[in-house]
Amino acid sequence: RALSPRHPVAVQCREAQLVVTVLRDLFGTGRPVRAAELSLGPASCPALAPSAARGSVTFAVGLHECGSTLQVTPDSLIYKTTLSYKPTPSGNPLIVRSTPAVVPIECHYPRRSNVSSSAVQPTWAPLRSTLAAEERLLFSLRLMSDDWSGERLSSSFQLGDSLHFQADVTSEGHAPLRLFVDSCVATAAPDRSSSPRYALIDLGGCLVDGRAEDSSSAFVSPRPRPESLRFAVDAFKFSGDDRNVIYISCHLRVSPAAHAPDPWNKACSFSKASGLWAPLEGTGDICSCCETGRCPEPA
Repeated sequence: RALSPRHPVAVQCREAQLVVTVLRDLFGTGRPVRAAELSLGPASCPALAPSAARGSVTFAVGLHECGSTLQVTPDSLIYKTTLSYKPTPSGNPLIVRSTPAVVPIECHYPRRSNVSSSAVQPTWAPLRSTLAAEERLLFSLRLMSDDWSGERLSSSFQLGDSLHFQADVTSEGHAPLRLFVDSCVATAAPDRSSSPRYALIDLGGCLVDGRAEDSSSAFVSPRPRPESLRFAVDAFKFSGDDRNVIYISCHLRVSPAAHAPDPWNKACSFSKASGLWAPLEGTGDICSCCETGRCPEPA
């Protein structure tokens, strides 16, 4: 993949070697990172000598070097490693102005054909949740690009970014439906009941994260269609948790599209300007329970 501000990390999966090239302007902020702050793999392998232009940093290591791991599947050999950015204090040693980052890297090689220099390029695994319910309803939750034009290829974010979610339902021969998000919870582990646990959407469709003082999270109006629902959440991390990984689990539900939104079926955002809860559709009364915290249980 060619280097660009949108793709500051490029990976080449060669026959016996992994080559990683990193733009020093890693976060697109105009503040270059130091080569010494970048390392590859659990063994923290250093980069090669800087390029002549000094605009990028390059790593070239064997597939088995730097603590990489090998996963064998029926069809592929998958070599996994990580690119780590660990900022060092500059100026005042009491503060840092950058957030550490870890970029997962994978190289996939087919087992059922000859391996060559045209090995499969590594890909990011997008956030996706697919559920099958009665009457062949298919639910999905996807991370979208900033302009909502398609799925976001990277599941890595910096603090200050906005996470764009789109929930959808598709059906085969079902009456028209309207989709709602009853609840979304963020956890530091895959188990949605684990701790720490932070509610983003609660009370049957109230985007409670939007009421936080430093948040602009909200449902996005208008809907693309009744069976789709979009919402944006400001990126965050759990305080004191060095894993910097967040799992988001959501409960989706549908109602007949012909039924108007009500306190049981709603999508409500908090308006900082008015200090009130406002519905994506319907009248303001359906969101009043978001304020009191006594919303009726969805049927």
